[in-house]
Amino acid sequence: MLKSKPAFFKFIMLSAMYENGGNTTHRLLDGHPELFVYPFESQPGTKYVVDHLSSLYPLKYRWPVFPSSASPEEMYELIIDEECKVRLKTPSVSKFRTAKMDLTDGARKKDFLAYLKGKPLTRANVMEAFFRATFSAWKNHRTTGKEKAYVGYSPIIGVDGEKIVSDYKGAGFVLHVVRNPFSAYADTKKRAVPLSIANYMFGWNTCQYFAKLHEAKYPKHFFIVRFEDIVQDPKKVLGGILHKMGIGPSEAHAYPSWNKEKLEEVYPWGTVRIPTSVANLKTAQELSKSEISEIYERTKLYIDVFGYSNLYKKIS
Repeated sequence: MLKSKPAFFKFIMLSAMYENGGNTTHRLLDGHPELFVYPFESQPGTKYVVDHLSSLYPLKYRWPVFPSSASPEEMYELIIDEECKVRLKTPSVSKFRTAKMDLTDGARKKDFLAYLKGKPLTRANVMEAFFRATFSAWKNHRTTGKEKAYVGYSPIIGVDGEKIVSDYKGAGFVLHVVRNPFSAYADTKKRAVPLSIANYMFGWNTCQYFAKLHEAKYPKHFFIVRFEDIVQDPKKVLGGILHKMGIGPSEAHAYPSWNKEKLEEVYPWGTVRIPTSVANLKTAQELSKSEISEIYERTKLYIDVFGYSNLYKKIS
């Protein structure tokens, strides 16, 4: 049923290198009464994303590319959206299988096609239809009637920030989260098949390069925030940035939630379980001295830029 509002489409995309606090930030925004917050990582990329970054980052995390010959039905299927589609189509194998969700992929696709009917098949229109359809077809989604914007999250998508801002002109925003590379890599090591320090830091550096580039070029639409500042005072930090986007304050930033239901820990939405300053420091201290030294050598160009010099001295 096409009940999703508002009529004007304001779009906020969250970005962060892996284990940099993107999922935590996503969950801290979830309870805001003025936001439609996507339930999982949005992963909007398609197999047609082919450029100089395609071998560095997974295509599912990128801003999509659609062939001009594709039909609306084909465009819907091209959107990778792995986490949500797995949860909807094969919930028994999804890490989110316990998340109560009254939504079917068929119903969402039907609404997606209805939103696009009679409209030009631009990337902006296709992605607007995708986000709108997710919420219009999601029957047990807790709404407030005050929603003003849609929020998605896809790791590293800040590298495509210029495309997002350009697609939605004055109504598109990117919020990029950066976390110190020491804590980030310590959490990355907990994955089943972690990246090496060299590979991870190359991706981390590249992500921050594009973030700083786009922040300078689009200061009213591209914002960078440190994970360390968010966990120190989420209400103040996130509220301040949302204010610049025309979104009001909310007490809900103080805790992570899903479908506006408080979570005791962010996991399995992200590797960071308890988002606190103490936990962030302890995580960095899990690394060996040699690991810390190598990470510093590979990221020192950004250590001062993001104010991580004191942390490095504390753990080295």
